[in-house]
Amino acid sequence: MIIFRVATSFRPSSTIKRSRPFLKLCSATEPAPVTTSTQYPFAEVESKWQSYWDENQTFLTPERNSEKEKKYVLDMFPYPSGAGLHVGHPEGYTASDVMARYWRMKGYDVLHPIGWDSFGLPAEQFAIQTGAQPADTTTKNIANFKRQLKMLGFSYDWNREIATTDIDYVKWTQWIFLQLFKKGLALQSSVSVNWCPALGTVLANEEVINGLSERGDHPVQRLPLRQWVLKITEYADRLEAGLDGLQWPSGTMTAQQQWIGKSEGCQIDFAVDGANDKIITVFTTRADTVMGVTYVTLAPEHELVLDVTSDEQRECVENYVKETSSRSDLDRTSSKEKTGVFTGGYALHPFTGEKVPIWVGDYVLGSYGTGAVMAVPAHDDRDFEFAQKFGLDVKWVVEPVKGEHDKDSGAFTEPGVSVNSGDFDGLKTAKAKKSVAYTLKEMGKGGPQITYKLRDWVFSRQRYWGEPIPIYFPVDFPDGADPESQDPRNDDCKHTINFDEPIPVDEADLPLKLPEMENFQPGDDPAGCLARARDWRYFQKDGKWFARETNTMPQWAGSCWYYFRFTDPKNSEYAFSPKADEDWMPVDLYVGGAEHAVLHLLYARFWHQVLYDAGFTKHPEPFQKLVHQGMILGADGEKMSKSRGNVVNPDDIVTEQGADALRMYEMFMGPLEAVKPWQTSQVAGIVRFQNRVYNVVQAAIAGGETEIDDETERLLHKTMKKVTEDIESMAFNTAISSMMVLTNHLQSLKDKVPKEAVEKLALMISPFAPHLGEECWSLLGNAKSLAYEPWVEYDEALCVDTFITMGVQVNGKTRGDIQIAVDADEDTALAEALEQSRVKAQVEGKDIKKIIYVPGRILNIIAK
Repeated sequence: MIIFRVATSFRPSSTIKRSRPFLKLCSATEPAPVTTSTQYPFAEVESKWQSYWDENQTFLTPERNSEKEKKYVLDMFPYPSGAGLHVGHPEGYTASDVMARYWRMKGYDVLHPIGWDSFGLPAEQFAIQTGAQPADTTTKNIANFKRQLKMLGFSYDWNREIATTDIDYVKWTQWIFLQLFKKGLALQSSVSVNWCPALGTVLANEEVINGLSERGDHPVQRLPLRQWVLKITEYADRLEAGLDGLQWPSGTMTAQQQWIGKSEGCQIDFAVDGANDKIITVFTTRADTVMGVTYVTLAPEHELVLDVTSDEQRECVENYVKETSSRSDLDRTSSKEKTGVFTGGYALHPFTGEKVPIWVGDYVLGSYGTGAVMAVPAHDDRDFEFAQKFGLDVKWVVEPVKGEHDKDSGAFTEPGVSVNSGDFDGLKTAKAKKSVAYTLKEMGKGGPQITYKLRDWVFSRQRYWGEPIPIYFPVDFPDGADPESQDPRNDDCKHTINFDEPIPVDEADLPLKLPEMENFQPGDDPAGCLARARDWRYFQKDGKWFARETNTMPQWAGSCWYYFRFTDPKNSEYAFSPKADEDWMPVDLYVGGAEHAVLHLLYARFWHQVLYDAGFTKHPEPFQKLVHQGMILGADGEKMSKSRGNVVNPDDIVTEQGADALRMYEMFMGPLEAVKPWQTSQVAGIVRFQNRVYNVVQAAIAGGETEIDDETERLLHKTMKKVTEDIESMAFNTAISSMMVLTNHLQSLKDKVPKEAVEKLALMISPFAPHLGEECWSLLGNAKSLAYEPWVEYDEALCVDTFITMGVQVNGKTRGDIQIAVDADEDTALAEALEQSRVKAQVEGKDIKKIIYVPGRILNIIAK
């Protein structure tokens, strides 16, 4: 068999799968022809075009034209930290900007806004550390972020800039909360939370590690606190069903579904022995194993723990509950060590009436399910480990359909056949589940049920820098006290705030502003630091005293709806108008990190669906297409952080090599969604490419009117097709590589560079390197910006190769190359091959025994 190589005149796609090796290949092994070159003056050019865009408001969002399609391109709301941007941040912003610029040139109406997620604990902590007001530090941080984004040439409509801390924005965030309140979706509840006195706030489970706060390593306590809760569970079905039809990464879809955690199973009620009015309710997806229950386990925070505890065990149980109170849910579920204590109480099996012991174990969570589990150690791994540690019974009630299970190896958790289960013996698992659930329903002791892993959203934060919750409460005074002489702002005034009667702030009185406080540091009062602002907290209305809510909203609140406000940011009458919703929603492309895949997207979709139900939007989902950019790591392969010393400041790159070089390098490093290490030294390869583009434009201008030759025309049209298709699929690295190939070819033409080709190149490169594109376009004699010039169009016929270069082998070794028509027949190919001196020498005097020829692919000559 003779193997040979076929090469077309243009094949950039052959190297698109790998990022770093490909980067080195293009910069090292595809050198441009050596010619006299001019250094591209990036600093001067970038300043010039940024000023032009500002002065001419080039990227102002157009009034919608009903005859044109629209594209709403959105970046996930940046949080303006004190540290500013590092080079990893602009990756997603550059990707969205490429698409926005491309779609403008394709004739779409484009909305591409930017704003700031500027409330939150980090901003407050930064202000405390620097001894400044959070409003001041936030304003300063925003100014720095804005400077950095503008220096990178992003085509944002800055007239639509918003910040969640803007008082006009706060008004409408509070207004949305009131809509939730009116629909019964915002209510108060006593919730067991992670309270950190040092930070003065409630922390999420993910923010607590080994009983300490992730930020600052402060002790954390589990306390029941009065909290505002949003009933996101009411929308669990809708949130899962709404994912259908969205163009989202499959991993993100799965993460959303897992967080919602829909489970179809069975509710089972266990009466408490000696107290039949007390019922322990459990939920299980394995009702078929109910006859294998040997104990029941309660979460330490379960409301019945003390009720079922015997006098002999009370001290032991109380100590255990106190000991586990400082551990977060995440700590408890991730721990391999099972802990627990016997309560001394018993539950009654719903079928047999048999007494089963009740334990308390911290592997059961009060925030998940019912906070109680029926323990079947024979068929659940956690229950088995717990039973083994504490010497509890194991009853086997399911066997494999075929073969046997080694009972010494642990629990058998797979489906099988019921055994030792009375009336349910012999039933396969699926049928046994249904039969058990139906029987329990008939007995009034449970039945089929659907539950969700999703928990209601704890919405309160006990800190200063957040939106005030627009609720107030009546203030009561002791019997006999004269209300007119009372002033709850005074220390000696005895009074009670009636939290059971929440009153919404009238919408006409919004926004409710934060008070100015010199000392906004957290304290150990779970009411939050706003409780110390007595002149703000207490007020009189119609001769009566009231107290404002002192909890504030979480940072999630402002980012739940900002995409709506961008459609209508100056509207003082509505959060957004029906016309703005109709014109621009939904978001067509949403770009951001995968770390926000669950909570931000889930919360935003929840608020959106509430507004949809209330008739404020016609669109059931906010984000049609979602793309996650991959993380850019430090040169050491680790996540960029100050502590590792691997942070690269984009200011330095822009100063030394230019904004376009940074933009193109980040798009060229590899596939957008891939994780990639930063290598500053490799930016130089992009700089050389920019210089070549600039020089071929200069050559075209100097060469005058040069007619485009066939080879160049075909390569140009192939490049236009490749770049267009790659941008559509957001394969930016291969789009850039194809332009490199075209540029190298144009440079090889020396003083015969056709103007038509470089004009098309300027248009194609402009979404990636907008300053360079604009400058080249201007140098070619065009008076206006290319931002709205029509995108390049290619001729499909010119994208098809008419001739190919084919390597010919004789007896397994390459002996020459031939150029033939793509559709050349075998005789033509063989005749051309035999004209090659090296091929001819190898077959001369020999018999050609066999020829294998596949047009356009294979020519094998076997000669003996």
